[in-house]
Amino acid sequence: MPTPAASYRFPRLAVAVAALALALTACGGTATTPGSTVPGAAAVPDRVEPLAPAPQPALPVTVPSVDGAQVTITSADRVVPLSGSLNEIVHTLGLGRQVVARDITATFEQAAQLPVVTRGHDVSAESVLSLRPTLVIAETTSGPAEAIQQIRDAGIPVLVIAPAKGLDDVPKRIDAVAAALGVKEAGTQLNQRTADRIATVRKDIPAASGKKPRVAFLYLRGTASVYLLGGSDSGAASLLEAAGAVDTGKDSGLGKDFTPITSEALAAAAPDAILVMSKGLESVGGVDGLVKIPGVAQTPAGMDRRVLTVDDGVLLNYGPRTDQVLSSLVTQLYNKGA
Repeated sequence: MPTPAASYRFPRLAVAVAALALALTACGGTATTPGSTVPGAAAVPDRVEPLAPAPQPALPVTVPSVDGAQVTITSADRVVPLSGSLNEIVHTLGLGRQVVARDITATFEQAAQLPVVTRGHDVSAESVLSLRPTLVIAETTSGPAEAIQQIRDAGIPVLVIAPAKGLDDVPKRIDAVAAALGVKEAGTQLNQRTADRIATVRKDIPAASGKKPRVAFLYLRGTASVYLLGGSDSGAASLLEAAGAVDTGKDSGLGKDFTPITSEALAAAAPDAILVMSKGLESVGGVDGLVKIPGVAQTPAGMDRRVLTVDDGVLLNYGPRTDQVLSSLVTQLYNKGA
């Protein structure tokens, strides 16, 4: 059975399975994250918000790579980020003009027209090298390993960044990318902006007046008959907890990232709401198809048809737009504005 990590080269489905477009259908509302719409409201553009003015890289620098290498970067003129999350960070730091390629998961507006250097979700070393990059930034899940090594063997600096598992990883990843690009001060500025925006969203979460809403994160690919329940390592727990909710997979003691959905597991989880990626929801035929998955209709979430969705490009990125994802979750969970 294919796993989310195999289906998406986003670090641990956390940096990856691309992120969602949640919709609390109990209210008839839809997500407000990039690319989604709300009845009567304009769609929010799927764009990043770069720092201005653009910083000037101070190079060369030598920075540590999580695979143990020390990487010396002498130019940031032609950058190839090998995940949507990393591409988003480079663009938001204000260096989007230096980005010359993208992987398939970088779908935001400023990157959408860049050449794709992945085949499916595997890196094509030949495609990367043809663009004459001066720096390649990868995740530990980027691969295959042979392709990454081929790029290194060609003399291209390759920096490998640790995957994101939660909100605490946001500043670490921004700092790592900013240091490699020679724009540390811009990284500090972006971290402050991101932290302030996340804090603002968290202040808007209603005070608990009883039990916290329980949310199950499901990974769905109906076309491939993949139906998985997220556990403590799925990457969603940190966001759900920040939104004042309980991740039912983690709370039920599911230690792995994902396990096949069973009626028993869903009954034990007893979610009040279900979180899914927008494309995953589409792949099963929307909410009508979701509730037909064995066990879903018997949960409180299934009975209320309470489904949250976030666009596949941002949910688990844990980057500069995480505040937007968190805001969408809060809005949907608590019917704010409904």
